[in-house]
Amino acid sequence: MQKDEIIITNAIVHILETSVGMPILSEYLLERHEELNDLLRAHIYRVATGDDLKTCVFREEEEPEMYRLVKDFKEAEIGGGGGDLVGFSKEAAVRLYDIMYKNPAIPSADFCVVTFKSEGKSYLALLKMNYKDSFVHMTQNAEDGSNYNAIIMQHATLPASGSKLTEAVIIDLEDLTIRITEKKYEVNGVNTNYLSELYLNCHARMSQRTRMKIVEKALDQINNKYFEDNIEKQLETKAVIETQIREDGAIRPEVIGEKLYEEYPSVKEEFTEKLEKYNMVKEEVRPQNEMTVRKYHKQYLKTDTGIEINIPMDEYNNNDSVEFITNADGTISIMIKNISRLMSK
Repeated sequence: MQKDEIIITNAIVHILETSVGMPILSEYLLERHEELNDLLRAHIYRVATGDDLKTCVFREEEEPEMYRLVKDFKEAEIGGGGGDLVGFSKEAAVRLYDIMYKNPAIPSADFCVVTFKSEGKSYLALLKMNYKDSFVHMTQNAEDGSNYNAIIMQHATLPASGSKLTEAVIIDLEDLTIRITEKKYEVNGVNTNYLSELYLNCHARMSQRTRMKIVEKALDQINNKYFEDNIEKQLETKAVIETQIREDGAIRPEVIGEKLYEEYPSVKEEFTEKLEKYNMVKEEVRPQNEMTVRKYHKQYLKTDTGIEINIPMDEYNNNDSVEFITNADGTISIMIKNISRLMSK
């Protein structure tokens, strides 16, 4: 989904402030303008391209309320009004508010329901815009009639277009598949993904970021157990991951295990067992966001004497640029070769 291909068709916002005791529902669609469209488009794009996004499927056999609402929802054509967006959004907002009100740990928010098109397909976005604290100025008259400027805390500021929503849902209106980013909050004493489990009542798969963390954790545990003093194996691990991302756009845990631990069958088997706990052996990790994989672009090293070195991965893979030498006394030397110019920073 490309940002400039997101076409906002309609939007409505409801206020879900739990301290009020009831949702403040709107009866009208938002009057959209360029700045508002840009804000909604930015939030939708950040959600749609985030690596914490999960795919989710309604539990149709249980006929959850939100499944019925979404299935029956009809969006009017562009220029033809909002269809039943007002009625749908009010029901969706009330259902969400009921969960929030019963569980105080869930933050208050503005609930923005948006319909949009991208690449010829129609989508429904449920954007929970959790409130932020920010400072604003306020002007008032002093007792002597002169002007007094103050700085006050505003407790219900909406997330800016440059920030990323932590709770949002995007639904394909053709096949009703769901993409969701969510955060756990305490529900009945237990940290719960309430958006997917209670609100939507859907089956959610792990996000790309969660998959990435599972693979990284398994590799760290294996390397710390068997190769703690083997810096070359740790560097090789990072290089193998970077190569897969660069060449295939995805990480395949099974291939990583074969490349790293082929000479150590028992170690490879233990690595596979760790992945099997999460059904990740045959799966792949396909990160979309540059922030997720940025750390694999360089090798970061720090010596016991405090010297810090970072080597671009292209240079690390080039034997004409960098060479690691294991000395007879067990120490390691790093030779940086073919330098034409040095700069001080």
